[in-house]
Amino acid sequence: MTISSVGVGSGLDVKSIVSQLVAIERQPLVALQTTASKYQTQLSVYSSIKSQVAALGEAAATLASKTGWSAQKATSSNTSAVTVTTDSSALSGGMSVKVSQLAQVQAVTSAGVAAGSAVGASGTLSIRLGTWAGGTFTAGSAAAASVTVSATDSVTVIAAAINSANAGVKATVLSDGTSERLVVSSASSGAASGFSITPSGGNAALAAYGFTDSTATAPSSAGMFMGQSAQDANLEVNGVALTSASNTMKNVMPGVSLQLLQTTTSAVDVAVTQDPDAVQKNIQSFVDAYNALNQTIADATKYDAATKVGGPLQGDSTTLGLQSALRSMLGSNSTGSTYANLSQIGLERQKDGSLTINATKLNAAKLDMTNLQNLFATNNHDPSTNGFGLKVRDFAKGMIAFDGGVTTKAAGIQGAITRNSEDQDKVNARATTVEAQLLKQYSDLDSQMAKWNSLSTYMSSQVAQWNKSSG
Repeated sequence: MTISSVGVGSGLDVKSIVSQLVAIERQPLVALQTTASKYQTQLSVYSSIKSQVAALGEAAATLASKTGWSAQKATSSNTSAVTVTTDSSALSGGMSVKVSQLAQVQAVTSAGVAAGSAVGASGTLSIRLGTWAGGTFTAGSAAAASVTVSATDSVTVIAAAINSANAGVKATVLSDGTSERLVVSSASSGAASGFSITPSGGNAALAAYGFTDSTATAPSSAGMFMGQSAQDANLEVNGVALTSASNTMKNVMPGVSLQLLQTTTSAVDVAVTQDPDAVQKNIQSFVDAYNALNQTIADATKYDAATKVGGPLQGDSTTLGLQSALRSMLGSNSTGSTYANLSQIGLERQKDGSLTINATKLNAAKLDMTNLQNLFATNNHDPSTNGFGLKVRDFAKGMIAFDGGVTTKAAGIQGAITRNSEDQDKVNARATTVEAQLLKQYSDLDSQMAKWNSLSTYMSSQVAQWNKSSG
């Protein structure tokens, strides 16, 4: 007899009866599933808390470290002549800068020829870097570069060939619509970036694109004209004479670079000071990170009297302990600075536990950067009196460590979820077993009832037959 035939012999709705009895066996799943959902919500909240504790620790670590306070801001009294940039290695200080000469490239120009016309001569142009002194050229250490010119080449083709030679120069074509001129300039500035161009073959047509005489006063068929000579920048920094092949001077002082834009008739004052905007940003990041964590904990532990619904962690001792410890820590004092607590620099705690920044107080505190830094970064080797950056950094590390409070709590919730899942599996397994037992019992009963029904039918038939015979 198959299970699908149960009830045929007895006439009972066996499927419905078994289904209802098994449903009773599964009834504990409702509570277990509700509890599992609660645990999952708690675990999700604790994942957020752990992430936010880590973020708060990172923001505090920035304020606890030297790098959190080392950002420098550079200013120039004449940005049209000299601009200044700094990197993280710069130290506070100042300098006086006088610029008597800017670095520049050498630039030479040929005589004009009809647009698109051919040079009419074949040969090579030998380009070599070096230094010009008056009309004398002194070649540098780099080898000369050779550029091949065909008789059919135009000025544009010659310029492209020069650029492909990687000779330390750049070529272009200057056009007024009817005539074209070849313009060649150094790829970089500085006196040593001068160059000569020596044509081969003695052909007058090719000679027009050579440059071997820096004293020429105009471009001609004999060669190109120097429109601008290569030179170094000359300047004084705090009275010390300096030269530079580039107008961008890196690390004039450690971490301080200058960009020379114009010569000057008077000194340009350059100042490098601690950047208050960067400090403001770091403090704001600390406040934002704390407020995000404070809000998450407050939402998770609150009780809504109107809806009579509590947060997923309402009454949880670990969460409430974390909240209390954070608020107590931020309300404590530190030693090593003229400021003792966060309120004195404008980080004021509100009734809901959050922090707000009193801009007036903080701006005043930023005028005394040393003591402001000490309030966060002083290491007294004592968690109760260390600077607030160290206090919060170390507290956060402890909470999210392998055996820290937040990590342990999250692990505990995960364990409860695992046990709940195992309990659900047990209920389902028992229900499955009970279902099989009931179906077997009803199958046996159904089979017996079928036999009885058959016997009853037979007896009724015999009695009816006997009655007929007796009559």
